[in-house]
Amino acid sequence: MSDYRKAQKSVEVSVGESVRILRELQQMSQNDLASATGLPQSTISAIENDRVRLGVERAKTLARSLRCHPAVLVFPGWDVKAESVA
Repeated sequence: MSDYRKAQKSVEVSVGESVRILRELQQMSQNDLASATGLPQSTISAIENDRVRLGVERAKTLARSLRCHPAVLVFPGWDVKAESVA
């Protein structure tokens, strides 16, 4: 275990990219996600391309279908340790 080293984040992920990544991990198309959420496919595309803000209500709706906490979508780059240091 002496060779163990903690992983470090190497890329920044936008809100839209986090939605796309989680959607793809669930093996869903934008149309599948649109059907599951009731949001238009065009809105999902706009969110994924960062043309439209996600917003709290959309984050809740998407998170239910993507089986994650809304904060994962809203704050994809949040570093708990760095932000909790006083």
